[in-house]
Amino acid sequence: MTTKEALHRLIDELPDDQAERLLRGIPDPVLRARALAPIDDEPETAEEAAVVTEGTADLERGDVLTTEQLRHELGI
Repeated sequence: MTTKEALHRLIDELPDDQAERLLRGIPDPVLRARALAPIDDEPETAEEAAVVTEGTADLERGDVLTTEQLRHELGI
């Protein structure tokens, strides 16, 4: 069992209110938002699958931007 699987199991065993309090205590706002986000249980569309395939191909080719490059592109 992986660490993530073990954590999922532990959280699943907690009552909802305790699990939510625990997850809300995560200090990083992005990690907290991710932990509290509802699970997307809708089937993947053909368009979504195509975007994932394109992104994976970009990554494998090394056709990616660093964080600094992205910030420069976005002007932030």
